This record gives sequence, structure tokens and C-alpha cells, in this order.
Amino acid sequence: MSNLYQAIDDFLMSLKTEKNLAELTLVNYSSDLIQFVDFAAETLNQPAETIRPVHITHLIIRQYLGQLQNLKRSRATIARKLAALRSLFKYLLRTGVIEKNPLDLISTPRLEKRLPDFLDEMEAAKLIESPSNDSPLGLRDRALLEVIYGSGLRVSELVALNLPDIDLNTGYLRIWGKGGKERIVPLGSQAAQALKAYLTKARPVLLEKRKAPIKEKERSDQDQAIFLNHLGTRLSARGVRDLLKKYASQSAMGKNVFPHMLRHSFATHLLDRGADLRSVQELLGHTRLSTTQVYTHVTREQLRKVYLQSHPRER
Repeated sequence: MSNLYQAIDDFLMSLKTEKNLAELTLVNYSSDLIQFVDFAAETLNQPAETIRPVHITHLIIRQYLGQLQNLKRSRATIARKLAALRSLFKYLLRTGVIEKNPLDLISTPRLEKRLPDFLDEMEAAKLIESPSNDSPLGLRDRALLEVIYGSGLRVSELVALNLPDIDLNTGYLRIWGKGGKERIVPLGSQAAQALKAYLTKARPVLLEKRKAPIKEKERSDQDQAIFLNHLGTRLSARGVRDLLKKYASQSAMGKNVFPHMLRHSFATHLLDRGADLRSVQELLGHTRLSTTQVYTHVTREQLRKVYLQSHPRER
């Protein structure tokens, strides 16, 4: 029987091939699971390489959760690490590596309800209009911000966009979401205009900056990438986070702006202006309506804030 490390490798490979999860998601799964193996090795007082899946009991997992609580990890962090373990052991049970799932006796901690952070309409406009249009990178950044906010994309979906995925004539994007699910989303007029300017004036310039040789099997992928970095290769999710941080600082917002905040803002602004929940669900690519419903709480809180600030009996 293989050790726990090998079991994790097999599990991650299955996620990559069967569910087509994003690379960042796989990295997070790996990090959380390896951390658990280290804890188990210390608890069992044996080398990590000798630990097999059958050695893991519900008691060890309870001790691990207790350690996370002692380290003051948030409920969301604990729930995420526990979810990774649940997925791993469900896979091991399904593939016959184990006969009993130790997670069956473990309950998931109740999460505190947190409303997503978002920008108001003026803040979003100020951020998006920050890049200069007199440089290739400025044109790229303006198009990128217009697209991620205008279509409500995840950062992984944004950086994965390829040239065949856009149709500027009809104004639509083809998005490959979580689990390889395809959806078609509209591209706003300003986003389409900014994207057209980038593709015609800036992308060819960035493409010429590519100097490092690329393996033949990777060349097609790189050539098809819409958003390129200063080296002429596909822009990474980290690159998007860095440029958002830069423009938020330039705009003097006083906020830590991250890519998902623009997605939150997209959904919130649509609902504020009368969009129905089902349509927003489709645009975001949510499987469950309950995932989208968190944005109705955001709009209610915004209404309450306006009421408290404006009603004469509340002053």
C-alpha cells in the first residue's frame, strides 16, 4: 500500500485530469494536505514517508483541528483545510485504498457570515480609469480591468482567456469556469472598446518582447493568450493581483483591492440596478443560487446604510 504522500499525489492528479481544476487551486490543496501529513507524522512520532492512509483516524484529525484553533486560525481557514481532507479521503474510499472514512465522525465548523468586500460605483470607475492609454502596458491594464469588472470574471478565468474565446462583433466572451464548465457572458461596450484597442495597438508590441525560447507544446498556448506580461508570455494571476494593488494605491483609495473584489462589485452593482438573481447567477457561473444570494445581503446592507444616513428620524 502506498504512503500518504503518494495518495495525495494520485488525488491531485485526479483533480487535474477529471475536474480540470485551476493550478492555484491544486497548489492550495497540496499545501493544506502536506501540512496535515507533517502534523500526523509528529503526532504518530514516525517519519512522514512511512505514514499510510489507514494510519489516519478521526482522533488524529480532531487533534489537528484543535491545533489549528490553538493557532488562532480563522473558521474559514479551518473549514478550507478540512474540506481538502474530506475530498482526499472520499477519493481514497472511492478508489478502495481505505475501507472506512475517518472524516465521517468529524463535523465542519460553522462559518461566520461575512459579506463580501466590494467597491462602490465611483470607486470602481476610478480604479478602472487609472491606467494610462499611452503605453502598451497601460492599454493592457485598462482592457483587463474593464473585462474583469464588466463581465464579473474570476482571476483564473481572466488569465486563461484565449483569442478564440472573444467575439468583438457580437460582444460576447466564452469562459471556462470551475470544473471546466463553459459559459457565455456579454462583454460591455466600454470593455469591448478597451479590448479592441489593446489587441490592435498593444498586444503585438508585447508579443515582440518575447525573448526566452518556449517549448513547442507550450507555444500554441502562449500565442493564443489574450493578456500578456512585459515578457510577451501569458499574464499570471499573481500579475493581476500586483497591478490591482498598484492602481488602487495610485487612486488613493485606502483599500486593499483584490481581483475577486471586482467580481463582488460586478454582482452587487447589477443587483443594485435591478438585475434578477437568476441572471446574476448565470453570469457568475455559480452552480447554486444560494452562492449568489450573499449579494442580496450586500444590497440590503447598502439600503440600510442609506436609510440611516438619510431618514430625518435617524439623525
